[in-house]
Amino acid sequence: MFSFFKKKKIVAHIKLNGVIGNAGKFKQGIDFAGQEEIIEKAFSLKKAKAVAITINSPGGSPVQSHLIYKFIRTQAKKNKIKVIVFAEDVAASGGYLIACAGDEIYANSSSIIGSIGVIYSSFGFTELIKKIGVERRVHTAGKNKSSLDPFQEEKLEDIERLKNIQLDLHKDFIKVVEESRGNKIKTDGIELFSGEFWAGRKAKELGLIDGLGNANEILKEKFGEDVVIKKFEKSKGWLSKKFSSSINQVDQLANILEERSIWQRYGF
Repeated sequence: MFSFFKKKKIVAHIKLNGVIGNAGKFKQGIDFAGQEEIIEKAFSLKKAKAVAITINSPGGSPVQSHLIYKFIRTQAKKNKIKVIVFAEDVAASGGYLIACAGDEIYANSSSIIGSIGVIYSSFGFTELIKKIGVERRVHTAGKNKSSLDPFQEEKLEDIERLKNIQLDLHKDFIKVVEESRGNKIKTDGIELFSGEFWAGRKAKELGLIDGLGNANEILKEKFGEDVVIKKFEKSKGWLSKKFSSSINQVDQLANILEERSIWQRYGF
């Protein structure tokens, strides 16, 4: 058969961008409910040779990260299709956990990769409310209901309880990475699970990714110059646009600061 009768190879492509979980009122981050249908459609594309996932995320909710990771793996097994993940600026913390759903992971040499750890951050305002003469009144049913209240002094037992939860979450994260990367991991005397992160080139040396390159060039290398990349993206409806435009300026500023603080951990 002549070559011009040869059918072009097709690859489904999903893009996940933003903080994982609730990124603010009416604002779309990456969450399972928002991505489930798109992911399922991409894996249902007939005769697709692979599903490519581009991720650009500094992390966020551990639960949403796990839900998306597991759903991608379930769909890959169900449809018997390969998953190739591409990291853009950042695939860190929950972003890297989702990346581990890939049979192969690629990144730019300057991408930020890793941060395999768990973080909780807050503020303490006890001195401030004393200074301005505010009395804090808290009434609970359940002695630990007000744990880590930023307007009260920290208690050692609250910190210990939080640490134990973080350790459990960290173990789950480590398990995902070890199952995904297997014998590809090369620690080279470096503690991979300390929460540290690396640039793409070093991440490749450590086995956290498989290679360097962007989606277009890698997919063309694998499936030919004429590969058809079909994009699957969630469209933003007119109702959500209307709601987002009506958020007051205080809420908008709070949302921006919340999201930016997560990105800035990695220099963005």
